Amino acid sequence: MPHTQLDGLSGEDFAGIYRVNVIGAYQMIRAAAPGMRAAGGGAVVNIASIAGLFGGGSCTAYGASKAALLNLTRTLARALSPDIRVNAVCPGFVGTRWYEDRLSPEDYAAVVREVAQTVPLERAPTPEDVAGGIAYFCSPDSAAITGETLIVDAGAHLDQAMSRRPVGKA
Repeated sequence: MPHTQLDGLSGEDFAGIYRVNVIGAYQMIRAAAPGMRAAGGGAVVNIASIAGLFGGGSCTAYGASKAALLNLTRTLARALSPDIRVNAVCPGFVGTRWYEDRLSPEDYAAVVREVAQTVPLERAPTPEDVAGGIAYFCSPDSAAITGETLIVDAGAHLDQAMSRRPVGKA
């Protein structure tokens, strides 16, 4: 549903999306925190979206809820430190079964090609790319990182689609 069609999204729909994406994450972290502290600490990785950074996504409520999740990530990073680190991964388009199940094989391939043609890294991110970001935030390599957001979108957020020419060429 286009973001301009505000009447197509009821308050109940908005609240439902918010409950899943924000309150659900909060309740899970709140429930896990005592056990994590008892075990000596740990890491939480919230899965947000570039929609939370730039607006967009499937509807207004989705983008707003992911923005709230990013703020919750920073708030809980402060509240749960020093024992528990809290970070977020923000995927852009990721070629997943969700798309494959909704599109014909030809349409799915076309979307993946279109993404690859419009992002700086010239490839559509995969679930494994997102998993790599999550694994990093859970690893000892990120032991001094909390309250941060990692964008996994092959550079789409850089908005370079219109200026993709080799350096030194007009």
